[in-house]
Amino acid sequence: MATIDWKNLGFSYTQTNCHIQYVWKNGRWSDGELVESPYIPIHIAASALHYGQEAFEGLKVFARKDGKVSLFRPVENAKRLAMSARRVCMAEVPEEMFLDACQRVVKANLEFVPPYGTGGSMYVRPLLFGSGAQIGVAPASEYTFLVLVTPVGPYYKGGLQAVKAIVLDDYDRAAPRGTGHIKIGGNYAASLYPHIQAAKAGYPVELYLDPVEHKWVEEFSTSNFLAITKEGAYVTPKTPSILPSITNLTLQQIARDMGMPVDVRPIAFSEVADFTEVAACGTAVVVTPVSSIERAGTVYKTGPQAGAGPVMEKLYKAVQGIQYGQEPDLHGWNVDVD
Repeated sequence: MATIDWKNLGFSYTQTNCHIQYVWKNGRWSDGELVESPYIPIHIAASALHYGQEAFEGLKVFARKDGKVSLFRPVENAKRLAMSARRVCMAEVPEEMFLDACQRVVKANLEFVPPYGTGGSMYVRPLLFGSGAQIGVAPASEYTFLVLVTPVGPYYKGGLQAVKAIVLDDYDRAAPRGTGHIKIGGNYAASLYPHIQAAKAGYPVELYLDPVEHKWVEEFSTSNFLAITKEGAYVTPKTPSILPSITNLTLQQIARDMGMPVDVRPIAFSEVADFTEVAACGTAVVVTPVSSIERAGTVYKTGPQAGAGPVMEKLYKAVQGIQYGQEPDLHGWNVDVD
């Protein structure tokens, strides 16, 4: 059994029993094998290393109140990985194989799923990359798909914490018709430098605007943007260059279930000061309340200076309630580990 201090578990990598790995070549995927070593041999000319041919996903596993263990919305992750693979010309991972891989690797590491009541979860990271040698700029002839798992604690110790954000007008997250809508490492690599600059200025997150006019809200560095209007509506940007967040889709549905209007539309930056609450949303945190946004020396108040506003807190608790089996799963989002 794993010896872990569940109550003090952080959000970082912990070694587990194994990961699962598949290889695609000659037009077919292997059957997959559980691999104990956290290291993988890779050709020095692999297309992932030279041309960034890779994509990844992130989802979670929860120990529920009823004693069961379940994956949260894995089908949506499978669909998004397939979309990423098509865009960067990699072999697609069939949905059935993706789901089976997640099941197999979680079952092989069940002792690393944080027990119910600890506030933790198991983070699941599927990764697809070009492992075949390719010196010319072209798709590889071989691909590796793996799924690793690691136990993680709650992102927030002591409840939701509000953060300050900043707009860095000297940087763009993605090109209008580029790869901003898929989950590839290159998007994150491009955000590292501005993220460091934001952190040096005292801002944990940065908000990106559209790269054409710098007028429209796109998303935060690693998370979608959402806001609550004075009329009580849930709004989030509509643009083809942001990642379709599964957490955002989940929150939208929960908001509808609560009777809130949901509006997915272009959002002008000039609107941010009019919102009653603003947050970033993603798998790791569900929602990160944003208390203010600075741009060019002007600070716009966007929510409570500490903690979360009432709507964001209600949405956060609703998602967590479903994930941990404390609330009814009306939409069948929890997929039991067999």
